[in-house]
Amino acid sequence: MSKTASAPLILVLCTGNSCRSHMAEGLLRAAAGNHFRVASAGSKPSGYVHPLAIRVLSEIGIDISAHTSKHMDEFLGQDVETVITVCGNADQVCPRYPGQVNHHHWPFDDPAHAVGSEEERLEVFRRVRDEIRRVFEAYWQGRRDEARRP
Repeated sequence: MSKTASAPLILVLCTGNSCRSHMAEGLLRAAAGNHFRVASAGSKPSGYVHPLAIRVLSEIGIDISAHTSKHMDEFLGQDVETVITVCGNADQVCPRYPGQVNHHHWPFDDPAHAVGSEEERLEVFRRVRDEIRRVFEAYWQGRRDEARRP
């Protein structure tokens, strides 16, 4: 399947749309290539993408520097095949989207709450990035395997 307007849309939601959802969006795009359209949004968008989230993804070759913080309501007029919430607050307020078939809830710690030196905070961002990467790459592998079944 090529990446077109008809490709299924996967929407990753969290509260602030500054860290976890953007990392998940970038990681899933990198894993799935052209098979899905992937976007992220928040229930209370922060208005920015956290610089440390951008930095730790760039460390593994994924550029999310052009991402913007968006409200989840921006997607209410679109067919969203799958919603994935990555924090409890977003899961509790998540609307049902047109065309929605799947909803997964995979909560991760919020690295934006990390304290300490920059290096200590980076370690938290890296840990959360790696946890998100394992889950979302496994999700993509499952979707790919499912598509190959006769």
